[in-house]
Amino acid sequence: MARYKPGESGNPSGKPRGAVSKTTKLRRSIERDLPDILSALVAQAKEGDVQAAKLLVDRCLPALRPVDAPTPVQLGDTLTEHGQSVMAALSTGQLGVSQAASLLAALSALAKIIETDELTRRVEQLEKARTDEH
Repeated sequence: MARYKPGESGNPSGKPRGAVSKTTKLRRSIERDLPDILSALVAQAKEGDVQAAKLLVDRCLPALRPVDAPTPVQLGDTLTEHGQSVMAALSTGQLGVSQAASLLAALSALAKIIETDELTRRVEQLEKARTDEH
């Protein structure tokens, strides 16, 4: 049993519509001044302020990730064997963790595609058989 009717507030004396929190007001104030703040920070960094430079780099530029060199891996005949080959290459150090994870994710996506195709084919066969009966 509902305590309140639809459209009726559980706290009628709560925050009024359109009210803005102190945090939101502060954020909006900073956003207005952001271009000037960034310009000052860039100027400080150019003058040799290491902390200003670190702050700019850490907050404004995405971290560089190491790029894995492509490594050929001999895969088996089935998806299961493909996965086992990737895991074997990981365990021997032939592949890095990120490379193995990427390959396994790709194999998983491929398995879903194959499964969808197979289900589509089966449904089409059932529908055709049902149509042929009538």
